[in-house]
Amino acid sequence: VQLQASGGGLVQPGGSLRLSCAASGFQMEYYDMGWIRQAIGKEREGISCNSKNDGSTKYADSVKGRFIMPRDNAKSTVYLHMNNLKPEDTAVYYCHARKRYIGRTVDYWGQGTLVTVSS
Repeated sequence: VQLQASGGGLVQPGGSLRLSCAASGFQMEYYDMGWIRQAIGKEREGISCNSKNDGSTKYADSVKGRFIMPRDNAKSTVYLHMNNLKPEDTAVYYCHARKRYIGRTVDYWGQGTLVTVSS
């Protein structure tokens, strides 16, 4: 099982960046998918979650209106399109897969990709 995140880098405030997360070793279409980030010295923050059931996506207030999370089950890939980036968006971004069964939950995590927003 692998979640391979990519696309991080250095971007100026107000700029855009697109992250990708390629899933392998499991059937992504049966999992809720999400992006989580963690900045240095701060707690992990869930920023988006896409439902496998109806395809709807919820966003954290901190990124609502700026970030979009497309999902392509045929390519087993989720994306994070980040616009109007701010210095406070600087963090390591992780993709996450979750499937709930009766009595247990299965979670998979990617290795993270660093996003730095700075002039």
